[in-house]
Amino acid sequence: MTTKVDPVTRDFYEERRRKWRRSAFWRGFLIAAVLALIIGAAMTLRGGPPGGPHIARLHIKGVIFSDRKRTELLEKLAESNDAAALILHIDSPGGTVVGSEELYVALRKIAAEKPVVSVMGGVAASGGYIAAIGGDHIIARGNTITGSIGVIFEYLTFTGLMETLGVGVETIRSSELKAAPSQFRDLSPEARAAERAIVDETFGWFRDLVGERRDLSGPGLTAVTDGRTFTGRMALDAGLVDGLGDEATAVAWLESSDDSLKDLKVKEWTLPKKENSFLGRLGLFAPQIPQLNMPEGPRLMSILK
Repeated sequence: MTTKVDPVTRDFYEERRRKWRRSAFWRGFLIAAVLALIIGAAMTLRGGPPGGPHIARLHIKGVIFSDRKRTELLEKLAESNDAAALILHIDSPGGTVVGSEELYVALRKIAAEKPVVSVMGGVAASGGYIAAIGGDHIIARGNTITGSIGVIFEYLTFTGLMETLGVGVETIRSSELKAAPSQFRDLSPEARAAERAIVDETFGWFRDLVGERRDLSGPGLTAVTDGRTFTGRMALDAGLVDGLGDEATAVAWLESSDDSLKDLKVKEWTLPKKENSFLGRLGLFAPQIPQLNMPEGPRLMSILK
């Protein structure tokens, strides 16, 4: 039997259903917002400096550029009373001169306060090796690729293509050395000499840094700073690293050098994640991509070059 509902009653119940649906939507929205805040806070806490006495672990991966957030984290690590030492894991083919210098200086500030051990992964070459010598002790795998101690400055040129296409660029410059080199002009002897001077001066800084940090000079220093790469075993024989092993080897060295470090847990310090750009996703192969704009400056490039 069907019960008839008068229009007033029907409208009353329909309005209640609409109100219930609206309130359900806002309740769901509020719950989702609260959950997002909780998850965000948890991720922030997880990515922050760990508490309690410990040995810090930090990973340097990929191409090394200047990074303000990385420097800020390293400054916090240097000042931390909880982090008694640092194990720096390096898996990098190199990077820019300035980025590598910035990282090295920050690591030496940490080493002034607490021991730092560098542990090389698959590759720690060029700027990656600069990061390694920022530590007090260097450990490599037997098959780690390291070295590549040198500087390279390169750029694309389109002069041949432009001539073929019948395209030219008119430029008015205050001198022949202004805006040189350029993709659109052949490099003059004077400009080439000026760029060579930059590369040579920067290489001298790199070479002297290796000599100072690794106590190398004369033929021994010359033999390892000609741009060649080494396996971990070769690097050990050449005096570029102190031993072969892994993180356990690093912990053992720390404990042998300071009894207060015994039985401390190794805790992760996490660098802020960078934007997931196209070049960032390419990781180690980023240096191989031609740049259509002027390069930022001389780059300490990798053996992947």
